[in-house]
Amino acid sequence: MNMTGGQALVRQLVREGVTDIFGIPGVQLDWAVEALRQHGDALRYWVPRHEQATAYMADGYARTTGRIGVSMVVPGPGLLNAMAGLSTAYACNSRVLAISGNIHSSGVGKNFGLLHEIPNQSQVLASVTKWQGGAPTPQAIPALVREAVRQLRSGRPRPVGIEISHDLLSASADIALIDPPANEDDAGRARPDARAIDEAVALLERARFPVIYAGGGVLAAGASEALRRFAEKLQAPVVLDDNAHGALSSRHPLALNTLAGRAVFAHADVVLVVGSRFLDIMTPQPSWPAAGIRYIYLNVDAADWSAPRAPGLGIASDALAGLNALCDALADTPRRVSADLDLVRAWAQRQADEIEPQSAYTRALRRAIPDDGILVNELTQVGYFARLMYPVYQPGTFITPGYQGTLGYGFATALGAAAGNPGRAVVSINGDGGFGWNMQELATARKYGLGLVTVVFNDGHFGNVRTIQKQTFGENIAVELCNPHFDRLAAAFDLDFERVQNAEQLEGAVRNAIAARAPVVIEAQVGEMPSPWHLFRLKAPLKLAGREAPPNPLGEPAKAA
Repeated sequence: MNMTGGQALVRQLVREGVTDIFGIPGVQLDWAVEALRQHGDALRYWVPRHEQATAYMADGYARTTGRIGVSMVVPGPGLLNAMAGLSTAYACNSRVLAISGNIHSSGVGKNFGLLHEIPNQSQVLASVTKWQGGAPTPQAIPALVREAVRQLRSGRPRPVGIEISHDLLSASADIALIDPPANEDDAGRARPDARAIDEAVALLERARFPVIYAGGGVLAAGASEALRRFAEKLQAPVVLDDNAHGALSSRHPLALNTLAGRAVFAHADVVLVVGSRFLDIMTPQPSWPAAGIRYIYLNVDAADWSAPRAPGLGIASDALAGLNALCDALADTPRRVSADLDLVRAWAQRQADEIEPQSAYTRALRRAIPDDGILVNELTQVGYFARLMYPVYQPGTFITPGYQGTLGYGFATALGAAAGNPGRAVVSINGDGGFGWNMQELATARKYGLGLVTVVFNDGHFGNVRTIQKQTFGENIAVELCNPHFDRLAAAFDLDFERVQNAEQLEGAVRNAIAARAPVVIEAQVGEMPSPWHLFRLKAPLKLAGREAPPNPLGEPAKAA
């Protein structure tokens, strides 16, 4: 069929099942955008106000829908602006397809100084994707898209990137589209070696106190139900790291957060680590002490069980395939969990309750948001606390920036979640510092009528930086903010606004905003908050306000022989 390269791109995306693209038009993309106009009944084209938001929106869309999120930007500065969002998607195992235009094909690599040219653009894109490719001719565009989608649906789910020069998008040729194979997701799963599964099951069946540590790879693989089945059959507590909340409902009797995990890890003799990097976020050291523990690592990426982690048995597998194999191989022997986990949870809750007002605000958010509502967390004081203590009941309903810790990612990411989940409650919580990164995207919420509830905790500072500076140096520098009047900012975009002073008012405001099904801005005026970091940093001593922290509720672990 004779068509332009832009039409080939769009038509192949439609064949791949893509229904939404987040992008900003520009001269190198004109022929692709024209093709989007021609196929507007099949593909929605969402246009935010900054290229940074295109990648963040694609990420939020992908992680909350399970579908591919697509970002499309012009080359050079357009791609560079999108890089923060792509780095976050890379850290969070997100299926994002990054489409970048490129300069005229005859000038690539020649450093002629063409519009938007940057040196080594392909290598730049490759740095935040697991695979990157380009099209040498218009006829190659369908195969390029097909390979990109195949890469997204096989192995570790991370972003992929493609580049297409503008002259190839505008050129016409006889181009053949490609039909994707059926059941590609299942066919692309990495499956475990049977001998490794048998060895792991033997360790777990002999264990006195087995523990499962689950990471974000469980969510990325769609393995939540497999995790539940296996944990119940093994009767082992499941410690959910910051990126795995929702992989097992917080209501499940075996589910623990990482604070509660400290108590059970002290007694564990065998630990199955599934879908986690299992490293401290600040230093290249294992997350947990290893003395006396036998480790089993189930991960699609062998690099995630190598040193500096403690040696153990490695199982190279997708989390879903691996957990199903372990569950099938585990004997149907009646088992009983080795500890009173209600006691452990209460022990963790007592310590967390000391952190106010973060604890009250987090409880208010949970009461206001439905079980299937999505909370997009941010790097704000309430957000840090929510990473630990916000209960999550369903997969894909609690979104973080993972190890990338991308300040300002949350609001734009939440817009993508709202775009992909019409009719569901989506709440974005932000600090006044991070909100400044993408506050212009209030225009996007207004333009598309996205029912997003945006909460801004306003203390007039980069609050976490202020806390750390004060603790480290006794003084602050460069942490004060000059904020807009948030009520006037909302009014400028013709959005509803409410200001609250405490957690009770926030709960009511969020409930009302969710019911309104329209974009709403809520400003929560707050002051300086206490640091919660002793609850997160696993090598930091636990402490309560003004007194010694309670001892391990399970008692002191037995000394190794």
